[in-house]
Amino acid sequence: MNKSLTKSSNKVIAGVCGGLAEYFGMDYTVTRLIYALLTIFTAFAGGIIYIILWIIMPENYRK
Repeated sequence: MNKSLTKSSNKVIAGVCGGLAEYFGMDYTVTRLIYALLTIFTAFAGGIIYIILWIIMPENYRK
């Protein structure tokens, strides 16, 4: 089975963190916590990364 990095239907804002969690097989909450810590401790570079991923990650069209 081919895995692909797509936005998740389990979304809070855009589904980026949920998509990363599904791709790496992690819990959604842990992924969001890691993202929040990354954003805080890297002078909000995580926010820029999130926006870039929001633009380039495709939607999940699997049903």
